[in-house]
Amino acid sequence: MAGKIPAVVYGAGQDSVAVAVDPKVITRILHSDSGHNSIFDLNVEGSAVVKAMIVDWQHEPIKGKLLHIDLKRIAMDKLMRVSVPIQLVGIPVGVKTQGGILEHVLREVEIECLPADIPGHLDVDVSNMELHGLIHVSDLPHSGSIKFLGDENATVAHVTIIKEEAAPVDEAAVAGTAEPEVAKKGKTDAAAPAAAPAADAKDAKKK
Repeated sequence: MAGKIPAVVYGAGQDSVAVAVDPKVITRILHSDSGHNSIFDLNVEGSAVVKAMIVDWQHEPIKGKLLHIDLKRIAMDKLMRVSVPIQLVGIPVGVKTQGGILEHVLREVEIECLPADIPGHLDVDVSNMELHGLIHVSDLPHSGSIKFLGDENATVAHVTIIKEEAAPVDEAAVAGTAEPEVAKKGKTDAAAPAAAPAADAKDAKKK
């Protein structure tokens, strides 16, 4: 148990089992090419070796050490739903020669496939993308064994124009446009008392 961390194994219609695992092995799996989607043999004392996958893990917030792992038993003949990272390869023509910028909008996609068909990542070549070019989920390279879940028209990446910053507002000019209104209001207020003597003279004439 020394140096190991607690973990729980569940799934495949069997009871959950508490185990202890080597954090170094788990770290190597998480940093491998297929990452947490890696499927490996798990040997639990007192039971047969099973295929398993890391589905959740907790780190110590300050030092970053692994604290706890959730492992799931995998049935190799049953479809699974997993999220796979998307990697963009190359530099678009729209960036090289047309002054655009490449925006990576969707960084992972959810797929359904058999465990043995889970890719570590999906690479998409963006070198031929021109200005305003788009790549959708449906454009991602994949075999017939993989089914995309969600909207296949969702944008993965596009080449767009760099937006110009809005011109700063001239506060002096704004203040200048307000001044005539202030002056006009002052004239109206000043003219009001002048009407009073005229009314008094009219009353005097009647008398």
